[in-house]
Amino acid sequence: MLTIILIGISTLVSEDLTCIAAGVLISRNQLGLAEGLAGCTVGIFAGDLLLVAAGRYATLLRIKTPAIPGSLIQRATHVLLWTRFTPGLRLPAYLGAGLLRLPMRTVIPPLAAGAVVWTPLLVGLAALSGAAFVTSALKGLELAVAVFVLWRILRSYERRRRILGFFHRLVRWEFWPPWAVYAPAIPYLLWLGLKHRSLTAFTAANPGIPTGGLVGESKSSILAQLRREPEFAAPFESVEASSDGPERIQAFMRRHGLSFPIVLKPDVGERGSGVAIARNIEQARAYFERARGLVIAQQYVAGEEFGVFYFRRPGEATGKIISITHKRLPCVTGDGRRTLARLVLDDARAFILYGTYRRLSKRPLSDVPGPGECVPLAEIGSHCRGAIFLDAARLNTPALERAVDRVSKAHAGFYFGRFDVRAAAVEALQKGQFKVLELNGVGAEATHVYDPAVSIMAAYRAIFHQWRSAYEIGAANRASGAGSAGLGEILTAWRAATRRRPHCEI
Repeated sequence: MLTIILIGISTLVSEDLTCIAAGVLISRNQLGLAEGLAGCTVGIFAGDLLLVAAGRYATLLRIKTPAIPGSLIQRATHVLLWTRFTPGLRLPAYLGAGLLRLPMRTVIPPLAAGAVVWTPLLVGLAALSGAAFVTSALKGLELAVAVFVLWRILRSYERRRRILGFFHRLVRWEFWPPWAVYAPAIPYLLWLGLKHRSLTAFTAANPGIPTGGLVGESKSSILAQLRREPEFAAPFESVEASSDGPERIQAFMRRHGLSFPIVLKPDVGERGSGVAIARNIEQARAYFERARGLVIAQQYVAGEEFGVFYFRRPGEATGKIISITHKRLPCVTGDGRRTLARLVLDDARAFILYGTYRRLSKRPLSDVPGPGECVPLAEIGSHCRGAIFLDAARLNTPALERAVDRVSKAHAGFYFGRFDVRAAAVEALQKGQFKVLELNGVGAEATHVYDPAVSIMAAYRAIFHQWRSAYEIGAANRASGAGSAGLGEILTAWRAATRRRPHCEI
């Protein structure tokens, strides 16, 4: 019994080496056949269960696992069984089974069957042919499995394009997550904090907005200030997420003479999270079924969307536009032959964000659009939701700057941030004719940097200039008596915003 236990423990270190060693010892009559097989089989089965258990109890680390479809549970038995015969895939497969919390009645039978079949084969082959032959055979098996898996993956056009899209997202910085973009700027921000004797001096850039608009600001409170310039303010109303929310929206629309579509978005949110366009009352009801907290219903403004980044130094009569972004909503054009999925995969840019467009599509990707039919892939001007950002600094005009100056002064204590606006056309924007959808404070970006034509060095120059200006304006406001948010206040606001922030999409 002690021999069986020791062999079983050895399999936890290396299954294959233990089985090979047991086979060699059996061939030399230094180990009994029954003891060798029993020790290896029990040890391998126990080790597999430990991997599954490790995955299941990873929830102690607060790893959120999705609901598992019944079809996946049915296939799991075959996957776990055949994984036993494919070295290199066992660890991720068994840990994955635990992380997905597959039922143990689904997991135990294939693990037991695999151990009972695999162990005698490996031990017996080692006993008959020797360790060198078995080692070579295992390496050959690993190579064959790798070639087979690679062939299965690459034979699919969709998989090939999605893999290529993944590498595009790695090397094209415009698709990097925010933490990756801003990590190299952290030393410069620390230096600015030391220079101005406060790491958070920039939050005083907008004394009229909590934390300067860095995090957790109320969109409705900001939009309410802009009503002082009704020419530029899109009508809106704040509605609590409740069962009567859709009816209150309809009442708001009647008061302002509006009709569907209508824009719905959370009062606290960022990067387009939770923003949706409801095209009828049923879609509005569906939104409110998932929403929580305060929801903004806002007039849908047709036309072209732009991001206009602006700042004004305290004491100056006029400000300056430092960035204009033209936000294009991509579409693909049908030919009557290809499916919507194939059109996206064939597009020179859209295939990079295939997963995003598939998730947000209101139309089945199996549809075949007619010849010349333009199918929009995004309807929200957010880069992370598939919009294309183009540098449009050339569109700046004195008329536009005068209009932005007017609307910026409608918000008391605002000096620095980005207006997201819509205009009927480019010419209308240049004439200063637009409607403000949102106003974002120091947490906003000069989004023209996400233009594919903007190099990463040019982007960092713009980012450094933006933050240098924010610190300078914040320091000037502090010198005039304005307060800046402390790190504790920022953290509290971030936690509150995280709790309130919904993610509702229609």
